[in-house]
Amino acid sequence: MKTVISTDRAAAVELLRKGEIVALPTETVYGLAADALKPIAVAKIFEAKDRPRFDPLIVHLPSRDWLEKIVDVSGQDRQLILRLADKFWPGPFTMVSKKRKIVPEIVTAGLDTVAVRISAHPVFAEIVRELDLPLAAPSANRFGRVSPTTAQHVLDELGGRIPLIIDAGPTEHGIESTIVTLREESIGVLRRGPITAERLSEFAKIDLVTAARRVSAPGQFPSHYAPKTPLRLVDNAELFSPDKNERVGLLAWGRRRTGEPRFLKFADVRRLSEKQDLREAAANLFRYLRELDTLRLDLIVAERVPSRGLGAAILDRLERASHGQPVAPGMPE
Repeated sequence: MKTVISTDRAAAVELLRKGEIVALPTETVYGLAADALKPIAVAKIFEAKDRPRFDPLIVHLPSRDWLEKIVDVSGQDRQLILRLADKFWPGPFTMVSKKRKIVPEIVTAGLDTVAVRISAHPVFAEIVRELDLPLAAPSANRFGRVSPTTAQHVLDELGGRIPLIIDAGPTEHGIESTIVTLREESIGVLRRGPITAERLSEFAKIDLVTAARRVSAPGQFPSHYAPKTPLRLVDNAELFSPDKNERVGLLAWGRRRTGEPRFLKFADVRRLSEKQDLREAAANLFRYLRELDTLRLDLIVAERVPSRGLGAAILDRLERASHGQPVAPGMPE
């Protein structure tokens, strides 16, 4: 199969109507979309991504009118769901709630809940509104790999596996949406993202949910977002010493000059944000991981960012990317 990169939105709508899969830009990362109500179309997502069938997908709604068609919001959490939707939709915010029968089992991995959101990206929004059907759209990459933030990243991951990639330039946020579940008078954060726990705390008590043995929402695998090159997370890269003849790249945090002697031990360096801006760091995270991953390194060392606000979501991705790697100097056990 030949994969085409294009800006032809009408072509994307036509393919989606035919039950095909198309890579689309969202405000978070590029997603691999299919008609969420067609099981065979959704199956193509799993095949293209090599994604386990027990990992549920996020459903992107065309509008708020679709919320109650997909989700049963008749319970005691109804008012909280609607308040959160009013505040954070369209945007990088996903809610997990009880599904209606219209949602195919393959979308939810057999669970009785479904994850839903409305994208704020103008291109995605135009396509899903024109289609007027919900789209299942996980990140457009091979399962467990670094999420794509440009059309070229999607081509690198899925070229020859999908027919079309709609190019709208780099994504805005660079990390996936926040995912929450609602429990009586509390908000359970299943995956950290651009909508921080601090912002959500204005609406209800926050419960930070640790990864469970059984996956209940997208992005809950302990090892995820990983480059091919092994990655270690450290507090301070100055304390790290490469082995003899070991080529190590650094994903740095903070105000530093690459010409400083402490950087000479690294084969290459990417700085998440020279201004120590967490939004800029989030936008750069996956792109820089991909760039370092292409350099034939033996190891990537990533410095921890502050855990406040959006930094918690960045740390979540880095911790998952480094899952199973040995503890490095400067990295607390």
